[in-house]
Amino acid sequence: MLKLGMTQTLTILKQTNFGVYLYDPAGTKEDRVLLPKKEVPGDADIGDELSVFLYKDSSDRLIATTKEPKLTLGKTALLTVKEESPIGLFLDWGLVKDLLLPFKEQTYRPKAGEQVLVALYIDKSSRLCATMKVYPYLEQSSPYKKDDYVDGIAYESSPQFGTFVAVDNRYSALIPRQMQAAPVLPGSFVHARVNEVRPDGKLTLTLQEKAYLQMDKDCEIVYRKLTEAGGFLPYHDKTDPEVLRRVFGLSKNAYKRAIGHLMKKKKIAIAKDGITQL
Repeated sequence: MLKLGMTQTLTILKQTNFGVYLYDPAGTKEDRVLLPKKEVPGDADIGDELSVFLYKDSSDRLIATTKEPKLTLGKTALLTVKEESPIGLFLDWGLVKDLLLPFKEQTYRPKAGEQVLVALYIDKSSRLCATMKVYPYLEQSSPYKKDDYVDGIAYESSPQFGTFVAVDNRYSALIPRQMQAAPVLPGSFVHARVNEVRPDGKLTLTLQEKAYLQMDKDCEIVYRKLTEAGGFLPYHDKTDPEVLRRVFGLSKNAYKRAIGHLMKKKKIAIAKDGITQL
């Protein structure tokens, strides 16, 4: 059986002036695909096996190639945007015919030259297309454990849950909203720490260091802001969390820990209306 969007080993059935026809011995000889002459190995003969990728050419005909694409069906990869068209973006995936990313499959609007994380799927017209909605295609069995540091790309954000990240471009992860000092925008590259490995294998990430390492950084941020403000800031433990996040880039709990630590070190005093430098 010929598999669109997949790399498979096929057998040469027939040679022509414009290439060779390949088929799957497990199927029928009527189910065949052309490998263009320029890609046929010089010593190829009838009965030989070739590893090829199947896609559709500009005339929407099934075609084989010995070139290895950057993406196969159901998998994810980081591809570069080549150009925009009236129907979407065209991506470079290593083949002569570029890969279409329809507008309806975009979670944000990338520009030419930018890299985007996409998965490959077959649309209703039996054509190969890319989608930025990669959540269903990501794996949940990563090799990472709690407190490991990981790299990934943010591909979608949710006001309710936070920012969804593909670690190593393949593993499912989330940075919860409350663990973000500032919003992590889709398309951003992320270096984070694994805060939890959930029972289903998905990762929960944090951009913060471990508490004892993060404390000094948070204290430094608060004390610097206080100094820059002339020794007084109108923020205390009752201040709205969103205000603290906007001003300091800290959660309310992190801010409270920081000013508590600074008070113990006798560097600030805490009053009802704010904090004062000592």
